[in-house]
Amino acid sequence: MAEATTVDDVTVIVTESLSKRYPRVTALDRLSVDIAPGVTGLVGANGAGKSTLIKILLGLAPATEGTAHVLGLDVTTDGAAIRERVGYMPEHDCLPPDVSATEFVVHMARMSGLPPTAARERTADTLRHVGLYEERYRPIGGYSTGMKQRVKLAQALVHDPQLVFLDEPTNGLDPAGRDEMLGLIRRVHSDFGISVLVTSHLLGELERTCDHVVVIDGGTLLRSSSTDEFTQVTTSLAVEVTDTDAHPDGTEALRAALAAAGAAVTTRAAGSEGLAASGHLLYVEAAGEATYDLVRDTVAGLGLGLVRMEQRRHQIAEVFSDADAAQAAPATAGAPGAPYATQDGGAHDVA
Repeated sequence: MAEATTVDDVTVIVTESLSKRYPRVTALDRLSVDIAPGVTGLVGANGAGKSTLIKILLGLAPATEGTAHVLGLDVTTDGAAIRERVGYMPEHDCLPPDVSATEFVVHMARMSGLPPTAARERTADTLRHVGLYEERYRPIGGYSTGMKQRVKLAQALVHDPQLVFLDEPTNGLDPAGRDEMLGLIRRVHSDFGISVLVTSHLLGELERTCDHVVVIDGGTLLRSSSTDEFTQVTTSLAVEVTDTDAHPDGTEALRAALAAAGAAVTTRAAGSEGLAASGHLLYVEAAGEATYDLVRDTVAGLGLGLVRMEQRRHQIAEVFSDADAAQAAPATAGAPGAPYATQDGGAHDVA
């Protein structure tokens, strides 16, 4: 059996000029990327190549050219060994409705090679970890969407993998359910040392959850950086104020007063053209310490309440704005990509 490379302090996924071509579509185009241990976000519109990449990394689809290694194993020759060491949570609802979570997860544990006793013990531990221990004997068909997502996460973790692929794990969840799922994903790595590759179109989720983000578009690598590099502090101040009876639209009153005082102020952050406006947020270019004093004094003079004033951080969505702005040529033919939701709840459409 192939030997796996130790995950600590090395890359867990490496691709080199990886391409996948179909008769009329190029799903991946010379993709070269290194992914280190931790929680990594994989961003891409529908058709960007995310699903194709995961299939190749699992050894389920051959690449047209190039190489890829997962945990030090070659996807071309060591597919079975990779799948022994990797967990996979699919995006779509594929759970049998007439069996319990315990029955299903035990079955998946057995399919992964665990003996019966170990499979049952691991299933109980894993369902407890994802918060389904009290509901483990109920048929899955009666579960809520959030509970079904937890079952899918449990079956991906039950065989104690070194790496898990989570495909849109917050799909269909309400805000509270998303927060709980994101917390579980962080604990998968922090508590158990399992590396995570997670796909999501909600860019704010990746900013909050991931150590590193890989952006692919049209099958090519757009950017691969740490989350800190994506969200580095800018020179702008993000300012939020309350409304009052005297100023029913406190944000607009503050914007007009700051502009009259000579400050550079907008309702959109610099570099975020094409992204949704932020509603009650103003962005003030900070020329120095005097800008902080100006904002404070202006807010007080208007009688508004200051909710927050902080240095703004870049959003991952701005990568796509920059890429769009850099394209001088007309967009190539093809279906547009799915919209990415930004942190403020807007959407940005990436072709």
